[in-house]
Amino acid sequence: MDDTSIFEKKIDPLYQAGGALVAVLLFDIVGSAVSAGGDDLVSNRWPWLTAASFLLFFALFNAIMSATSQNLMKYWGRSIYSFMGLAAGSGLLAWAFSGVPIGDAGSYKWIFFVITFGYLVFLSMIAFMKKIVEFAQKEEWTKPRLKNRK
Repeated sequence: MDDTSIFEKKIDPLYQAGGALVAVLLFDIVGSAVSAGGDDLVSNRWPWLTAASFLLFFALFNAIMSATSQNLMKYWGRSIYSFMGLAAGSGLLAWAFSGVPIGDAGSYKWIFFVITFGYLVFLSMIAFMKKIVEFAQKEEWTKPRLKNRK
């Protein structure tokens, strides 16, 4: 059994986004199949919900995975391009499956905006924490000098 943590595997952001896009496609297909059954269990906004959900999942997972990257700037570049591709791809799939453009899908335009802003905040927080940890590891910690009180 492999005891390595998922954080030690260093999954490339392109693969993370690709997996999320495949999941969006699968959930959209399942939602369409349930919707074709005739019941009103799935609304026509289900594809937009799926797209936003997996975009948020990618944002959180990718930001956490960036903490273990060796070259943070290279990882950020690949991550941001992957996020943009996932947002565009999942949005196009949602539009194709629902027939509803994002402007007519209610609040999903704002949800996409908030997730995008939150993703950038998550990446920045992780980078800031990583810099603090690196600084603390490099700093030489010596015991404080005691004053002689006579």
